[in-house]
Amino acid sequence: MSRRGALSPVVRETLHDRVYAELRRSLIHGMFDAGEMMRIVDLAETLETSTMPVREALGRLVSEQALEALPNRSVRVPLITRERLEDLARARCLIEGQITALALPNLAAADFVELRRLTAACEAAFASNDRDKAHKTSELNHAFHFYIYRAAGSAVLIPIVESLWLQSGPYVRTAAQIHDENRDIPATHHHWALIEALERRDVAGSVKALTDDITRSFNLIRGRLDDEEADAREQRHG
Repeated sequence: MSRRGALSPVVRETLHDRVYAELRRSLIHGMFDAGEMMRIVDLAETLETSTMPVREALGRLVSEQALEALPNRSVRVPLITRERLEDLARARCLIEGQITALALPNLAAADFVELRRLTAACEAAFASNDRDKAHKTSELNHAFHFYIYRAAGSAVLIPIVESLWLQSGPYVRTAAQIHDENRDIPATHHHWALIEALERRDVAGSVKALTDDITRSFNLIRGRLDDEEADAREQRHG
């Protein structure tokens, strides 16, 4: 997908916040590759704005650990490393598991209808040949999870989860690419299991389904890292 398909032009009102929000949204939805350089002039042209709000937005995103400042003053999406992968996976399972447990008592029958609708829409988007498929499926996945998380009613935990998703963007993108190559189980498999556990009011089952969903993406990347390390060892000793 072209970069213009990943980013939308912003209007002049509250420009700095709008630029930040658009870049943040695109990072959350995995629109940028791990290690990709964030060139201010290119981003400003795509967003149809000046360089100043882009520069400020990148600075904010660096402070949130969504981007990485390099010694030459350039900015890039962080590289995928095993250490960061394990750290993000652990944090997401802990925090998102807790917020799911808090949300469960507050979910009613109408909420389960909406969660099933979102999952079915995500399933249909995955099955389509739409060139914007990655963006649509990511947004539907985000809507599904945060529908549950908002039901917890925690003003403290939601921003923490948002930060973890922001940092996970490159991992989500990479996992989606590996999933497409491997023809793995349907991406919505664990969503259906989570809905069923929530309907049963099964806290442990809900947390397990959520954990399985989170770790599935990280496991795909972990497997790829294992393969790359094995290939590197073979070349050194070959």
